[in-house]
Amino acid sequence: MRIIRGILKSRRFSTPKNFPSRPTTDYAKEGIFNILENRFSLQDLEILDLCSGTGNISLEFASREAGKITAVDTNYNCVRFIQNLVNEHELKEVIQVYKADVRDFLRKSEKKWDLIFADPPYAMTFHQDVLDIINEKKMVNSGGICIIEHGRQTDLSKNANFIEMRSFGNVHFSFFSPIE
Repeated sequence: MRIIRGILKSRRFSTPKNFPSRPTTDYAKEGIFNILENRFSLQDLEILDLCSGTGNISLEFASREAGKITAVDTNYNCVRFIQNLVNEHELKEVIQVYKADVRDFLRKSEKKWDLIFADPPYAMTFHQDVLDIINEKKMVNSGGICIIEHGRQTDLSKNANFIEMRSFGNVHFSFFSPIE
């Protein structure tokens, strides 16, 4: 994986062999960040990266100096990998990393974010659960957005706050407005 833009531009990171997570493709990541930067100012945001895996999305936000990022993953190896990258690139003030089941993390959290990005494993079936908890607790600030990355087999368009779905190859992103 590589960082596309910003202070870490062109840096490449390799995950260890048999890593339990797949990074968002560069093509899809470039597409989603183009959309975000054309619609929002990424400055000074509170960002939540759920199922952060390799930390690819968190690092891209940090590279673009987007604000404070909270990265959450349930896998110890993923959390350790992200934490090592945070330490290596002196991003401790920008990215906080937590090992937790994302649904438990959301249920316990009282915080709201400007942007929530969730990338559950495509084969998992808890995309809707994550969205339901976020909506129930009104965790997206007014004017913010929630984005869920998923495969083609997942359809989240029936949600009342669904805005649109964008595809980049086999990677699909569904956008949701905050519940007011």
